[in-house]
Parts: sequence; structure tokens; C-alpha cells
Amino acid sequence: MIVLAATLALSACSSPETPPEGEAAAAPTSSSAGLPAGNIAAGEQLANTKGAATGQSCIDCHGADGNAPIDATYPKLGGQYYDYLAHALEQYRDGQREHALMSSQAAGLTDQQISDLAVYFGSRDAQLTTLEGVHN
Repeated sequence: MIVLAATLALSACSSPETPPEGEAAAAPTSSSAGLPAGNIAAGEQLANTKGAATGQSCIDCHGADGNAPIDATYPKLGGQYYDYLAHALEQYRDGQREHALMSSQAAGLTDQQISDLAVYFGSRDAQLTTLEGVHN
């Protein structure tokens, strides 16, 4: 009984299989925050668009594919979890999380734009590391 419960728990938490070579991974259809489905191409376009509030794009600060921040204190976004990115952007937009640049950058984002950005950066190759320096 314990083995069955553990097996069911692990299967519920496992990620979907990697798509066959040459096929793109499917974008999440929704977020835990109830956002609309994201569009990777729209997210890429938005990530490269200069924001009116700061004159910067996401790529200007977080680097190509979100993996080359211009400042060591800026996070890498490439390969990050979709829900994490969406939640962080919502918090910046709604004033629950504050940063001198991000708060003003996110202030005008719609739910669709947040979803598009989250799915775009989440679809990029990950160069994330743990605190011990191990790549994920």
C-alpha cells in the first residue's frame, strides 16, 4: 500500500515527457494563477521590446534568452518555471514585490503579456544553478 501511494505521488509530480527531436515543447495551457495560455512567439517579441517606463527591454537586462544578466544580482530567466515567472511578474505589476526597474516595467503588463513572457522565458534553455553551483 505504501509503495502504491509513493508511486502515485511521484507520477503526479513528474514532468511531461520530452517531445521528439524537432518538435517544440507545448506551452502551458494555464497557470496556477489562472492566466491565459501563453504564446512563445509573442513572448519573444515582447521580451525584445523596449518598455516605455524604463526604455529597456527584458533582454537588455536579463540577456539573450534570459541567460546573460548585465548585473550579477539580476536573475537568469531562461528555463525557469512558467508559474514562477508569471507569479513574479504579477507581483511586480500589482505592487506586492518591488524593484526599482521591474516594478515600473511590469506595471502596465496585461495578464496575456505576463503569460507570453513567462512561457517564452520558460521555453529557453536553462542555465540555472543551485546555491552549490550545480546546473539544473
